[in-house]
Amino acid sequence: MDSLERDEDTKEVAPELEIEVTGKKPKHKGKHDKPKPWDTDDIEHWKLEKFDPSFNEGGMLEESSFATLFPAYREKYLRETWPVITQALKEHGIKAVLDLVKGSMTVSTTRKTRDPYIIMKARDLMKLLSRSVPAPQALKILEDDMQCDIIKIGNLIRNKERFVKRRQRLLGPNGATLKALELLTGCYVLVQGSTVSAMGPWKGLKAVRRVVEDCIKNVHPIYHIKALMIKRELAKDPELKDQNWDRFLPKFKKKNVKAKKVSKDKEKKDYTPFPPPQQPSKVDLQLESGEYFLSAEMKAAKKWEAKKEKQSEKAVENKRKREAAFIAPKEEKRTAENSSKADRSSQNDVAAMAASLKSKMKNTSETTGNQAKGIEAYLATPSSSKKQKVANGEQSGEKKKKSKKSAEIKSEF
Repeated sequence: MDSLERDEDTKEVAPELEIEVTGKKPKHKGKHDKPKPWDTDDIEHWKLEKFDPSFNEGGMLEESSFATLFPAYREKYLRETWPVITQALKEHGIKAVLDLVKGSMTVSTTRKTRDPYIIMKARDLMKLLSRSVPAPQALKILEDDMQCDIIKIGNLIRNKERFVKRRQRLLGPNGATLKALELLTGCYVLVQGSTVSAMGPWKGLKAVRRVVEDCIKNVHPIYHIKALMIKRELAKDPELKDQNWDRFLPKFKKKNVKAKKVSKDKEKKDYTPFPPPQQPSKVDLQLESGEYFLSAEMKAAKKWEAKKEKQSEKAVENKRKREAAFIAPKEEKRTAENSSKADRSSQNDVAAMAASLKSKMKNTSETTGNQAKGIEAYLATPSSSKKQKVANGEQSGEKKKKSKKSAEIKSEF
């Protein structure tokens, strides 16, 4: 009991002893959390001030340089736009060199460089140009409030067909999905090959990276777009500004519908408490057959005989398969019932054929009569030709008589 009381006394006195030993008072949390009248809500703590050359009048002590390779298909475009790029970098005191032999772009600081971070911006500019970003858009990276992120998506999935399909899903029909993502995040997004280039504020770049990576991992971008739309509407409400928005955001559960395996009905065996009998080993089987006591030569000879026997059996089976093609098929024996059925069917076939022939003959006779009538109208018959000849003869006789009379009259005069 005395020991317990002593322990309690020591516990009570412990803070006082600490103050005597250390000579310091115990720390209180929130000691410096005092009201600051100058710190109001309208102040943006994360706002970046525009760089002024007066901040660094002495310039840079050492030269810094970065080099970036570019693909061959970008050579023509870079050669055309390089004067504009060098002029923009010259304003910030950065020297740019385009090496067409090595296929590289190099940026380096000069004595006129004042901003120490502008070389990092120039490096990002070279990366964006090599990833097919247009020069007017890429030059915006030199602004202080503009950042960039190049997302590598080529190594996220192995199957090339799936990769192409999911990359197209990120673009959407006529680029609608990508355009919606740009409007919601305030970023410029370009999908090129196995990379996605994005330019914009840090917050937007973070959202773009999440959407792009999830899209390649088989999560449709429309789910993220819905969540971003809801967040944008919630941000407009000042009451919900400092609250948790999880209750407003949609929760999508991933559903993997697996094909059902056809379960085979296994026969239930009677339960026995005893384990199954031990199977004989290879040595036991050799001892039973007597093979264990044979020499190596005898074992080899026995193995060869077994192999030869197996080959002969296989040869016989192959021969039987080849000869099966020449065996005539079995014919059914003709019985009285089958013969009577066949006769009836043949008689019916003959009757049907005769009826069809008669109908065809009638049709042909009718058509030939009509054709003859029609032809007679166009062809002259022998009787009609004779009548025409007689008429023609009479007409010629009358003409002769008239000619004779005219000749006699002339002779008289």
